[in-house]
Amino acid sequence: MTTQASSLLHWSPQAVVFDCDGTLMDTERHWQDARTRAFQSFGLTTPPGFADRAKGVHYIDCGRLMAEEVQKPELTDVLTKGLLDHFLDLVTDDPATMPGAAEFVRLLSGRLPLAVASNCPLEVVEESLGRAGLRRHFEHIVVPTDATRTPDATPAAAGAKTVRPKPWPDVYATAARLCGAAPETALAIEDSLTGVESARRAGLRVLGVGPRPAEQDAARADLWVTALNDPDLLTWVREHVL
Repeated sequence: MTTQASSLLHWSPQAVVFDCDGTLMDTERHWQDARTRAFQSFGLTTPPGFADRAKGVHYIDCGRLMAEEVQKPELTDVLTKGLLDHFLDLVTDDPATMPGAAEFVRLLSGRLPLAVASNCPLEVVEESLGRAGLRRHFEHIVVPTDATRTPDATPAAAGAKTVRPKPWPDVYATAARLCGAAPETALAIEDSLTGVESARRAGLRVLGVGPRPAEQDAARADLWVTALNDPDLLTWVREHVL
């Protein structure tokens, strides 16, 4: 265990802010399937490696990227709409949590404020967490609110003029503020490098979760674990999280 990791596991945060897709909910595969279906509806093939480039990207930016990579910018709007429509169908039919996520959330619940900071539309986050039985554990859900990007109204972000998507720091900065925590006293939990960048820029400490990326990328998080049921992580919650 690195000194950096050891330091995190001897620290008590004042709030924990979770990403949703790929961190709490097993929805990255749904996004991948939705992108494939959106491409196929126009007779297009998903470009090689596109899943990695799209991970953690706001769906509007993803729709734009989809159109750019197949050199059909005129399809930006319809690909974006198709992407979201297909995703909503898939996530409604199959809401599943990531390994250890439900237990980890329930263990933290009631100990300190919990929030979600996501690039997904509010309806997606609410629906996913609700169907998984986790919604009641979170005091706040923050998603992008810039009217030029998405029409979602986010009550949790009230008072913020604009909440821009990751990798901007806005969703994490807003979530920490709503939890009553200074950024440096809050912990972000993320599976994507886009999200890690967002949380870092907001001033939060970061726990990375999922397949470990290249060492240089993994080092951007304070600690990286394979899943939220990591034994050292659960021990930390029981012994250091008030």
